[in-house]
Amino acid sequence: MYKLLCTDMDGTLLNSEGKISEKNLKYIKMAHDKGVKVTICTGRIYTSASYFADLIGVQVPVIAANGAYIREKDRDEVIYKSVLGYENCKKVLKVLKKYEINPHFNSPSVIFTGKISHASANYEKANKILPKDKQIDIRVVENWEEIFIQYEDDILKCICIDDDIKKLFKAKEELLQQEGLEVVSSNYNNFEVMCKGVSKGKAVEILAGYYNIKKEDIICIGDNENDISMIKYAGLGVAMENGESFVKNAADYITKSNNEDGVAKVIEKFIIS
Repeated sequence: MYKLLCTDMDGTLLNSEGKISEKNLKYIKMAHDKGVKVTICTGRIYTSASYFADLIGVQVPVIAANGAYIREKDRDEVIYKSVLGYENCKKVLKVLKKYEINPHFNSPSVIFTGKISHASANYEKANKILPKDKQIDIRVVENWEEIFIQYEDDILKCICIDDDIKKLFKAKEELLQQEGLEVVSSNYNNFEVMCKGVSKGKAVEILAGYYNIKKEDIICIGDNENDISMIKYAGLGVAMENGESFVKNAADYITKSNNEDGVAKVIEKFIIS
């Protein structure tokens, strides 16, 4: 009997319109009713993750920022937090400036960026329809040194997005060579940088320890590179049909796509039946 289900959001739980289908919602509730703990494990900022956690009725802590932050949703209790740190922030910014890539440094509730583009533009658009307490605080930064000092204990990761894939690949390769950093992609046009050792897999392990759940009793579902660590850690690692081929190769099972209620299919097959 599986006791914990961890699902990625974008490309997994959310369809291509960025919504949770009625069928996914229905089957998540059914899993809850069977006593299975269901949680979100995402690269997104905590404020955004908690909004979707509310929609699916998550009763357990939310894993945000690719595993750098685990927090109880309904009370102000942080279970785990790993910050990027002042020196790492400077290191990342230097490389991004070299390749003229706009940075998005994330705290649990704030996005610091050089200009509104890509991720911050999407959040800015979403803010127009979100309730006040779920809107993302977006701040355009001129003095990065000041931000890195002031928020040294809060910046969890940096997400780097660009339409020039070759340029992005070069920057990613350069950062992969540097000590103290964890670098993964969550989409073809981005990479995300955290402190070394941070991953979704490690966060799932921490959450499992919090609830005293064995790894063989865990299902993890994802679609991209940043999901591989949790897919490999879980007793049952599941890749989405729409996921990258290398993610499918790492998985124990491949479910339907995010537009075909893939998460619901997993619950139906492995939890309900």
